[in-house]
Amino acid sequence: SFGIMGGGGGDKSSHPFAYLGASGFAAVVNFPLWKASAIGQAGYTLKADTFIGKYKEALRPPWRGVFPVIGGLTWARGFIFFGSDFGRNVMRSKGFGDTISIAVPPLISSTIVQVVNMPLIRTTIMMQNPEAKYTTVTSMGKYLYQTRGISGLWHGLSAGIFKTVPKYVTAVCVKDWMDEVLAPVDETDRYAVLGRSAKKSVIAGLAGAILTNPLDVIRNSMFRTDKGLSDTVKHLYKETGFGFLHRGLAKNLVAVSLPISVTIFLTDTFIRLSSSK
Repeated sequence: SFGIMGGGGGDKSSHPFAYLGASGFAAVVNFPLWKASAIGQAGYTLKADTFIGKYKEALRPPWRGVFPVIGGLTWARGFIFFGSDFGRNVMRSKGFGDTISIAVPPLISSTIVQVVNMPLIRTTIMMQNPEAKYTTVTSMGKYLYQTRGISGLWHGLSAGIFKTVPKYVTAVCVKDWMDEVLAPVDETDRYAVLGRSAKKSVIAGLAGAILTNPLDVIRNSMFRTDKGLSDTVKHLYKETGFGFLHRGLAKNLVAVSLPISVTIFLTDTFIRLSSSK
C-alpha cells in the first residue's frame, strides 16, 4: 500500500511549503482560464458571437482581481491538499479505517476554505462581468455590503460548498486510489516516477471537474442574479432545460482540472526534490 506516499516517497505532510508552492504556481498559470470559466458559467454577455470568439475574448485582459484571485486560490488549494494528507495521517494513527481517513480531511478542509474565501470568490467573479461598474475587490465588496448587507458577501455559499467539497473530496480520493492501484516504480528512475505522478494528477483533476460542473454553473448564476439556490435551478432549467448541466463544461474542464492536476503533480515533484537534497 502506498497510502500518502508519492509512489514510494516519504510522508508528504512533512513538506507544507511544497503544497503552497505547487498551488501558487498553478494559480498563476491558470488565472486566464479561471476568468474565462467564470464568465462562461455566470452567463455574462460578451461581444463575440461564436464559441471560439467568446473564449478568446474571455481570455484577454483586463484581468481584474488577478492578485486577490491568485492569493486566494494559492492558500485554498495548498490548505486543502496539505490538510487532506496531514489529516489522513492523524486519523490513521488514531485507528480510523482507510476510507474515512481519506474522505473526511478534504471534506473538512474544503468546507473551511469555502466559508473563509466566499466574499473573495463572489466579488472577483462579479468583477469579471464586462459591464461591471465596480472593478476592484474593495469597491465590489463595499457595494455588496451596502446593497445586500453582510450576508450578501456569502450569497451562494450553499452552492459553493456543494460544488467545492465534492470536487476536492473526489480529487483527493481518486488521487489516493490511483496511488494504490498504479504499479510501483523504481524510485531511482526519475522519468518513471514523474510519469506515474502525471497519470495520477490528470485523472484526479478531471474527475473533480466533471463531477461538479453543474454546481459551478448554479453558484455563478446565483452571483449574477441574486436568486436563491432553488430559484436559480428553476430559472436555469426554464432557460435551457438540462443544458445548464454542461454549460461552460469545456472551459471548466481546463480551468478546474488543470490547477488540481498541476498542484498534485508539482507537490510530488517539489517533495521529491526536497527529499533528494
